[in-house]
Amino acid sequence: MQPPIGNFDRAVPAPDCLDELTRPVADAVRHWRGAVPAEQILYVDTDPEWADTATFVEHYGRELLEQSANCVVVSGKRGGETTRAACLVLSTTRVDVNGVVRRHLGARKASFAPMDTATGETGMEYGGITPVGLPGDWPVLVDSAVVDLPYVLVGSGRRRGKLLVPGKAFAELPGAVVLEGLGVA
Repeated sequence: MQPPIGNFDRAVPAPDCLDELTRPVADAVRHWRGAVPAEQILYVDTDPEWADTATFVEHYGRELLEQSANCVVVSGKRGGETTRAACLVLSTTRVDVNGVVRRHLGARKASFAPMDTATGETGMEYGGITPVGLPGDWPVLVDSAVVDLPYVLVGSGRRRGKLLVPGKAFAELPGAVVLEGLGVA
């Protein structure tokens, strides 16, 4: 199948290539429920050497910079309690951790989670964390600009491979909260 965005050789519906995904991502695709059918979530094989955004768009298409999103894990702290959340913003922006995220989580302090925490608690590889398949009790904060795109390129749970996901599908993820201004320039 020809992918809807990017210069990839081919795209495969994610339900047809569960073995290419980490277990949490494969389980999320397998049990997908929502208005967007799981078959519209596509997997594209990519070289892990080009997983970082700048290198990736040089190889697979400059237009992907405007159609890519980054998923980061954050920790909010208040009174000895820690809350984990994931944030999904366009790759041309950064997460407003100290503003939008901190206020939404009701935290006194918010910061990016350490790499070993992010990978350990998600079951995903660093550089490939995706909002699909995150722990069910985590809020998934999604910038409204991501939801507005027809297709968005995100991690697949591994450094090798990416997912092409209809933007509106992110609003249907478990724990999803769509927020204005989550991603800032």
